[in-house]
Amino acid sequence: MTALGFLYPGHSAEDDYPRIEQLLGSDVRLQLVHTDIGEDAHRIEALREMGSPARLSAGVEELRLSGAEAVVWACTSGSFVYGWEGAHEQVRTLARAAGLPASSTSFAFAHAVREIGARRVAIAATYPQDVADLFAGFLREAGVEVVSSRASGIITAAEVGTWGEAEVLALARAGDHPDADAVLVPDTALHTAAHLPALEKDLSKPVLTANQVTVWEALRLADRKVNAPTLGTLFTKEPIIQV
Repeated sequence: MTALGFLYPGHSAEDDYPRIEQLLGSDVRLQLVHTDIGEDAHRIEALREMGSPARLSAGVEELRLSGAEAVVWACTSGSFVYGWEGAHEQVRTLARAAGLPASSTSFAFAHAVREIGARRVAIAATYPQDVADLFAGFLREAGVEVVSSRASGIITAAEVGTWGEAEVLALARAGDHPDADAVLVPDTALHTAAHLPALEKDLSKPVLTANQVTVWEALRLADRKVNAPTLGTLFTKEPIIQV
């Protein structure tokens, strides 16, 4: 059994995690602890507060008791909003508090892009433009070429959490770019786990989404690879360990 821990802000698309656990079809257990979201707003200061050490540390003890082998801060905007160096410090602080390997969704995107061999990416974001621009800047710091970045101007995670397959597909199509090797769909408040096959079929290229890469990152920290094609190209890379 591989137990993985996630700190998830508030309540929006947390049901993606039991769905992903089921789709992994292996001895992987995903333990979710909800953190206090504070103000539900895709605004820079609100996001920085949401990802503050005090808010993250509150859920760490519960994850330790669950037997988690690694912990990931399951929030894209609440990590990249600190910038490249600040996001590293956020993860180091989390690792010290948990006594476990730690990461965040922002780093998960950077690592997943490399994993699938993509050189150029397009961003299809739910965020306002200024927040989407920060994500693009973070990826560039990670050495990823961002060829386009589309923002949707959605302020609250609560609204994002109501989107279904039609809205997710429309977002990905709008954000795609002919020069992009992959499309990145940030925001862990967005339900995407059930839509990955449809997204990749529709766009004819890999699609990386926030909750998908977050789980993959936790598996990476635990030195596990699982073959789960229903979770997209990211989960079909060699070498494969299938249980």
